[in-house]
Amino acid sequence: MLGSFVIIDDHPLYRSGISALVHERLGLRCIGEASTIDEARQLLAHVKPTLAIIDISLQDENGLTLVSECKHAYPSLKMLVVSMHDESLYGERALKAGSHGYVMKHEAPEVLIHAIRLILEGQLGISQNLKDRLVERFATGNDSHVERLSERELEILGLIGKGYGALEIASSLNISVKTVHTHQDHIKQKLGLLSANELRRFAVHWYVDKTRV
Repeated sequence: MLGSFVIIDDHPLYRSGISALVHERLGLRCIGEASTIDEARQLLAHVKPTLAIIDISLQDENGLTLVSECKHAYPSLKMLVVSMHDESLYGERALKAGSHGYVMKHEAPEVLIHAIRLILEGQLGISQNLKDRLVERFATGNDSHVERLSERELEILGLIGKGYGALEIASSLNISVKTVHTHQDHIKQKLGLLSANELRRFAVHWYVDKTRV
């Protein structure tokens, strides 16, 4: 399989491992690496890869911003988003931003390789579970108010659903408790919830539904 790729990820060891794996299994050549969105912009302005492997979490930046930019600036570029975040939370958002696939970082190497093969063949490199969810969403026309939430608000909603309190959320995301409370207020406003208890109940039900097998 001929072609080239770049890796946008802020962990050097991960970049090195993926570069070796993809070259060994698919014969693709890594022609560049970046750890921030700015570095990625500079890189893509000078090279023309077949594929870009992009992490969602780039230091304090959101990789989906880069995906959206590349969708318009480089229409022929294939993109695969990789992330430690569950696909039920970010998979669909990645596809809407312009990605051609989504793979969670804890998956086996074969899953990543299979996703890349599918993408290069013109298909979506996503799990069957995510495909089923997309088909169900399309068939029912169900578009939750959750779609109105920002990436940070979505992340906090997921943590609330997992049972995290404000202190735990603040520690996990490296933000202040006051900022957590501000985000919670915004979430309640966007979802039409009146109290913290309503928010917790909604978050738990939403999280369980999104992560069910």
